[in-house]
Amino acid sequence: MSKKIIVTGGAGFIGSSLIRHLIQNTKYSVINIDKLTYAGNLSSLSSIDHSDRYYFENIDICSSKDINVCFHKYKPDAIIHLAAETHVDRSIDGPEEFISSNINGTFTLLEQARFYWSHLEIKKKKQFRFHHVSTDEVFGDLNDTKDMFTENTPYNPSSPYSASKASSDHLVRAWGRTYGLPVLITNCSNNYGPYQFPEKLIPKVITNALLGKKIPVFGSGQQIRDWLFVDDHAKALIRVLEDGKIGDTYNIGGHNEKSNIYVIKSICKHLDDLASSYPKDVKKYNDLISFVKDRQGGDVRYAIDAGKIAKELDWVPDETFETGLRKTVEWYLSNEDWWGNILNDSKRT
Repeated sequence: MSKKIIVTGGAGFIGSSLIRHLIQNTKYSVINIDKLTYAGNLSSLSSIDHSDRYYFENIDICSSKDINVCFHKYKPDAIIHLAAETHVDRSIDGPEEFISSNINGTFTLLEQARFYWSHLEIKKKKQFRFHHVSTDEVFGDLNDTKDMFTENTPYNPSSPYSASKASSDHLVRAWGRTYGLPVLITNCSNNYGPYQFPEKLIPKVITNALLGKKIPVFGSGQQIRDWLFVDDHAKALIRVLEDGKIGDTYNIGGHNEKSNIYVIKSICKHLDDLASSYPKDVKKYNDLISFVKDRQGGDVRYAIDAGKIAKELDWVPDETFETGLRKTVEWYLSNEDWWGNILNDSKRT
């Protein structure tokens, strides 16, 4: 019998990539728990949802009753916790949802996991894992330094989103230290790739450009991020789950520090090369770039040192930024129905 993994937030961007990889390339059975908020999209899982190793539960992680029922129904061997509100701009406009989902939801999940784990037989108890997936934004801003975030970098979150994720990280560590729950934490850099909700930078640039709309650039566009192809992230999460040391934290990065303006201009170049035609009145996609006022709480530079996971777990990303970005642009060009439906639904709500 295959081992069972509960993936929370499995209809989201990273979660759906992880589930596709688990079903297509491993023997695990997967229980996808997702509330299906605006960024959750089950169509991202259409390639695997027929599998007899895949199950879906439309559950809010803040519901202790529903989580408890789910644990006892499926009897999981591990949890990979991805469910979270994730968009910085949305957290600035309305932080309450971020506190509810990212902090209270994580607390509820930890408590139900602790209760379930404490009643397992000895062998299963030793094998159980609670893997919490977090972000490099909890570390704050590297600004003008040449430093990189390590697993020992102090937390200094700048936005309600990053503060809520920092809080959830602390809860997970506390449940590990206080109750002995076998926890793992990963902090990743900026993900990109197919099936990403088109409010994030890369898909927003692609979809705006294809629609002939302005491409907004915050400030001067010199903000620097490390970019991680989502399928590489999925593989790293499984590596940590299987081989990571209980109680440890692992940074996951793509080794691709790029400024926002570089990313945007690179996308425009790919579109010039790959798109079959231009929108009306557009001669070059670069012409759509429009500089706008920087947002509140905007950090200048993030950079991940992923040396620990490379050294201890032998994981490095397969994709360079150039190969991953081209694959991403090609996917959005070939899947206009997917992102077009999302944009149309957003207009109606």
